[in-house]
Amino acid sequence: MKTQTDPHQILTLKVVKFIHNRDMFIGDFHIHSKFSDGKMTIPEVVDFYGQKGLGAIAITDHLCETNTPIGIAAHYLGKTLTPSYYPIYKELIQSEAERAWKQYKMVVIPGYEITKNSISNHRSAHLLVLGTSQWIDAKTDVVEITKLAHEEGALVIAAHPVWTRKNEKQTYYLWDQRDLLSPHIDAWEMCSGTTLLSEVVHSKLPKIANSDLHRKEQYHSWKTVFHCAKESKSILQAIKKQQISFKLC
Repeated sequence: MKTQTDPHQILTLKVVKFIHNRDMFIGDFHIHSKFSDGKMTIPEVVDFYGQKGLGAIAITDHLCETNTPIGIAAHYLGKTLTPSYYPIYKELIQSEAERAWKQYKMVVIPGYEITKNSISNHRSAHLLVLGTSQWIDAKTDVVEITKLAHEEGALVIAAHPVWTRKNEKQTYYLWDQRDLLSPHIDAWEMCSGTTLLSEVVHSKLPKIANSDLHRKEQYHSWKTVFHCAKESKSILQAIKKQQISFKLC
């Protein structure tokens, strides 16, 4: 029987060549604020990551469906973006992005996490949309979501698409449908915090590493390493072209 390579070894080898690159910076593109179910305000998120020395982040609060019991509950509990609050969210991210660059030389990319939660894990799907300023209704079909996002120059990331090794709601739809959906999705999260998701790591799909941070204690995680220009367009292109590496920090 062929022995699989330890995924930690694969990622360590990818990181080594970037260690001495003075232009290297680290990004985390799955972060929640109090606009959904995070514990920090957006300014607190910016200061927290800026003081950690990260080069780029994306704030990706939940944008939940309104036609499912779990989505309706999220709206009732105030754990999701809504059409009425979205303009405020968008404007605050923009103003905080300007402050983040002036104060920390950190790029803040706008985004959200389209959240399709069903009672069945195999019907649930979460998609990060990075680099967007336009509202997309979470009820929209997955392929149509990717089309709308790409028309705006945004990326679509499959968030925690396999078993996260945690006792929590799982989201298997994207992984179950990966043969159909892989042409439409720009990258797949390959970790859950500090835990590598071997199914994704050993696949040939494009990958990204994020923390899925809701509270400060979740900062320590696999993250994505860049050696491109520190600006949004170059960062998104590096993800799309997989000119990236990964680091546990």
